[in-house]
Amino acid sequence: MLKGGCFCDEVRYEAEGEPVHLTNCHCTICRRTTGAPFVAWFTVPRSRFRFVRGEPNHFRSSTGATRGFCGRCGSQLTFASDDAPHEIDVTTCTLDDPEALPPEDHTFMRSKLAWVALADGLPQHAGSRPEPEPEPASAQAAESAATER
Repeated sequence: MLKGGCFCDEVRYEAEGEPVHLTNCHCTICRRTTGAPFVAWFTVPRSRFRFVRGEPNHFRSSTGATRGFCGRCGSQLTFASDDAPHEIDVTTCTLDDPEALPPEDHTFMRSKLAWVALADGLPQHAGSRPEPEPEPASAQAAESAATER
């Protein structure tokens, strides 16, 4: 179980399940809402995420997106997209152990600040991470047949 919270500890959360989309986002909105050059995020199913102490305040940071933050200390905690109603993004560095979820890539590099130099060797995407290509039906059938043996 992943546990974390805001800086002042007024808002605490827990997340279960396997986190996905571990990324460093360089988009302008993430930068402006946190005051940082980029923000580390991970995603979990909304059904596996809960606040266990306090409740964050929310605001619409763009059309179709809501961010949650502590009303006392201002720590940004979550990002929820109307286009992905079954998942929630959580700021990695609000985890009690952020070392447990290192980022796997950088997204929205087209918005990266010029003075940010990256040397981590992680994949870099101009916008959001590309969706994986679906396997052709013939490959799925072959895999299914091999599994049945």
